[in-house]
Amino acid sequence: MKIGLLNKILKIGNPLSDYSLTRRVTNMSEFISQKPGQWDGEPRPLFLAPMSGVTDLPYRLLAKECGADFTITEFTNSTALTRDAAMSWRKMETCEDENPFIPQIFGGVSADMALAAELLEDSADIIDLNFGCPAPKITKICAGAALMGEPKNLISMCEDVVDRVSIPVTAKMRLGTGQGDFNAKEICQELEGVGIQRLCVHGRTLKQRYSGVADWDYISEVVDSVELPVIANGDVVDSKSAEDCLNHTHAAGLMIGRGAIGRPSVFAEIKVGLGWMEREDLPWISAHDGDWDSLSYVAQQFATRRWCWNRYIELARETTGLNIKSMRGHAVSFTKGLPSAKKIRSIMHGKQTREEFAEATSEFLATN
Repeated sequence: MKIGLLNKILKIGNPLSDYSLTRRVTNMSEFISQKPGQWDGEPRPLFLAPMSGVTDLPYRLLAKECGADFTITEFTNSTALTRDAAMSWRKMETCEDENPFIPQIFGGVSADMALAAELLEDSADIIDLNFGCPAPKITKICAGAALMGEPKNLISMCEDVVDRVSIPVTAKMRLGTGQGDFNAKEICQELEGVGIQRLCVHGRTLKQRYSGVADWDYISEVVDSVELPVIANGDVVDSKSAEDCLNHTHAAGLMIGRGAIGRPSVFAEIKVGLGWMEREDLPWISAHDGDWDSLSYVAQQFATRRWCWNRYIELARETTGLNIKSMRGHAVSFTKGLPSAKKIRSIMHGKQTREEFAEATSEFLATN
C-alpha cells in the first residue's frame, strides 16, 4: 500500500488512542458468529447502519457507548479509494477503540472493489460490500442496489473480493430492484457459496427506496434459506419494533439506520426495553443530577440528546477534530422533533467558530 494511502487512514497523534495499520490479532469468530436458531428473547447484536454524512468516526464511537454492538463506516466509493481520493480515505479513519473496524465500500467495477478491499485489509477486521444503497448518484453507475438487477455481476464481484483478501467479507442488500420478483434469497444462497460470511437484508426494494413498509416476511425467508447469519434491516426504531422484527424473522441481529440518526441512544433504549441491560446503566441517566423519573418525557429527551451531543463533541475533539459540516448535520438531527428545534438554524448562522457552535447547541439542549 502506498504511503499516501496509509496517511488517509491514520490520524497521527490522536489522544484517544493510537491509530495503527497493524492488523489487530483477533479471533474472527468473535465478530461473526454462527447462525442462531429461533429467537427466544436472548440478546442479539445491534448494528449501526452505514450512512453517508452520519456515521463518521466520532458518531460510530458514540453509538458504541450508547449500546451498538457493531458500527460500520459511511459507504465509500471503491474507485475513489483506489485513486487515492483524500475525501474518501477520510471516511476510513478509525482508532483502536473501534473494535471491530468495518469499512463499507460500493462500486460498479469489480477490479476496483477487490483492490479497495485489499488496500483496507491491514486496518479492517471485516470488509462490508454495499448492494443496498438506492441513491440515484450510486445506482446510475450500476452500483449499490442497482446490482440487484445484475445478479451475476454482483456474485462475481463478491467472489473477486473474497479471493483478494484474507479477512471476512460481508454484504448488505435489498429485496431486489422492484422490477419483477424479489431475488435477494437466490443471491444470498449464491453468496454463501462464494465465501461471504454474513448477510444483511433491508426489507425494501430499490424502487421503494424508503417508502412503504419493510417486508419482514421475505427477510424471514432469506434467514431460512441459508446457513449464514442474516441481519434484518428496516423499520426498527424502538424496543417494540425490535422485538416484533426478531419474533418475525429470527434474524441473527438487527441493523438500525434512520432510527439512529440523531438518536444514538436508540440502541440502549432497545436493550433496556428487551431486558438486555439495566436502565440505571444508561450514561445520560447516571450522569443526571437528580431524579430522572421526575422529569417530563420532553425533559428526558432534551437531557438524553444533550448528553449524546456533548459526548459526540468530546469524541470528535479526541479523534478527527471538529468538522463544522458534520457538526451542523448532526445538530439538526440531534434536535429534530424537539420543541423550538428551528432555533438551531439561527444558532448555525450566528456562531463564528466551531467551539462556539458546539457550546451553543449544548446550551439549547439544556433549556428544558
